[in-house]
Amino acid sequence: MAWALLVTAGLFETAFAVSLKQSENFTRLWWSVAFVACAAASFLLLSAALRTLPVGTAYAVWTGIGAGGTALVGMAVLGDPVTTMRIVAILLILGGVLVLQFAPSAAH
Repeated sequence: MAWALLVTAGLFETAFAVSLKQSENFTRLWWSVAFVACAAASFLLLSAALRTLPVGTAYAVWTGIGAGGTALVGMAVLGDPVTTMRIVAILLILGGVLVLQFAPSAAH
């Protein structure tokens, strides 16, 4: 259950980063509201996941999903440049997230 919470938190991190960009320095009301709502949801879900997951692993996975997801949305929707190096970098980030998810760890 903690992993599902963490992955969802990472997806909300992607959403809050994109909403922040779209809010245009908080001058667009609904994108600003979306940013606050997604940020709150992301942090609440991360906090819940931290009840059972190690903080280093959880934080790395959360930021990895957020960074990779935001880069993908930027390229697919917002017109960010698509290059081979960017794709490779995103794959490395997401690969690291998967390795962390399946690495054995003892939760405290």
